[in-house]
Amino acid sequence: MLEKVDLTKSLSKQEYKKRVPELRERLYDLQKSCWDANIPSVILFEGWDAAGKGTSINLLTQRLDPRGFKLYAIQEARTYEKHMPWLWRFWLKLPNYGEIAIFDRSWYGRVLVERVEEFASEDEWRKGYRDIVDFERTIADDGCVVIKFWLHISKEEQSQRFKKLEKDPLESWHVQQEDWGHHEKYDEYRVAIEEMLERTDTEWGPWTIVEATDRRWVRVKIFETIIRRMEEALREHELPLPEGKPDVEPPVDGTRLAGLGLSGRAFNPLKRVGLVTAEQVTALLAQGDEELLKVKGIGPGSLAEIKLCVSSLAPLEQEPAEEGEV
Repeated sequence: MLEKVDLTKSLSKQEYKKRVPELRERLYDLQKSCWDANIPSVILFEGWDAAGKGTSINLLTQRLDPRGFKLYAIQEARTYEKHMPWLWRFWLKLPNYGEIAIFDRSWYGRVLVERVEEFASEDEWRKGYRDIVDFERTIADDGCVVIKFWLHISKEEQSQRFKKLEKDPLESWHVQQEDWGHHEKYDEYRVAIEEMLERTDTEWGPWTIVEATDRRWVRVKIFETIIRRMEEALREHELPLPEGKPDVEPPVDGTRLAGLGLSGRAFNPLKRVGLVTAEQVTALLAQGDEELLKVKGIGPGSLAEIKLCVSSLAPLEQEPAEEGEV
């Protein structure tokens, strides 16, 4: 899975300087709208050591209203926390309605560090997958927007960043012997990460893999993902979006599904596989319902919703898909 991620993606400095101010302003407006609508959000950052989680979070929070979010840097459970169910300490950190909770590392430590370093037994970390999915399903059903990022870099890139940090007297403290130990186990961690992504990527809590070699690309992709998910939440509640540009993604040909009122549970799986227009979905449905059911996360209920949505666009059904159209 991770070996197929294109780690060469980058963004020019000129484009970055143009887009970031707009994205930060848009996110601030959406924070206010979600606050007014009592829609809570959980944004969690996982990724390789030195992948840029801290700097990305720093940029993200600079423009947010500090009264509306809380940031948690997750460490090893304290002694008294170990005497409680393992997710208990995370339940205490969930946001109030309308607020945002940002996690620098999270409950996924149970199936990553605790698994690879054998801090948890096999029974504990295997049970952790079910606990996590149920936990996220519960808070999502209560109206919480769950946004999850995995920041991905290669083993070689991680080594270069460690060495660069060690040469800087002001930054060398970031790299400890423990970090080099994790680096030596890169392949073991990759196995655990891929299983984590596979078993906990859900309709209500989809993962976004961020190609983290280029820092400008990382920050823009994170902003765009958060903005898109918050806009989807407002649409699901049939609430107006704040004034301004509602869509941060490049324009595509055709009628965008994002503007047709699909629920997040129907729209998100389509989005993850690149089906973003009604024309694309109609062309796939022309091959039979089973083709759409092959998309991970699409069940009979979502299929019925999607068919009802695109059927309202009668002209689309009458036009044959062009040759080569996906």
